[in-house]
Amino acid sequence: MTRSMLIVIAAGGSALLLAGALVSQYGFGLYPCVLCLWQRWPHLAAVLIGALALALPRGGAGRLLPWLGALAALATAGIGLFHTGVERGWWKGLESCSGGPGVTALSPQALLDPTVPVAAPVRCDEVAFEFLTLSMASWNMILSLALVAVWVAAARRRA
Repeated sequence: MTRSMLIVIAAGGSALLLAGALVSQYGFGLYPCVLCLWQRWPHLAAVLIGALALALPRGGAGRLLPWLGALAALATAGIGLFHTGVERGWWKGLESCSGGPGVTALSPQALLDPTVPVAAPVRCDEVAFEFLTLSMASWNMILSLALVAVWVAAARRRA
């Protein structure tokens, strides 16, 4: 398999995972918590890195781009691992996962006023959806680690 095809697979995989997150949010009402949102940014970076890697010549900066793609996929896998641990109670999550920014920005008087709209925070320690006993964060971690391997294969591939 060529280097370009591996980059398309790796960047396309991140694009599909990002699209899946957006479909689950806007299509099925599974709103993301803070950690879910954090997991999306490295996927977006990987897609952009893939586009650059395909556009630039292999030498110079183009040579390092697949390694940066692997790093982006590894970053989202790491966040997915942390998120999985929070969901399963292996460790404590972030303070921002227990209350939304809209709540913390309100005064005590506004919090007591029932006419002030306050969105319910999405908690990082509650699993919104499971498939084969694994949460979306767990699946993101597993699939992102597979994408790391594809990025590394692309980086090691000779022209």
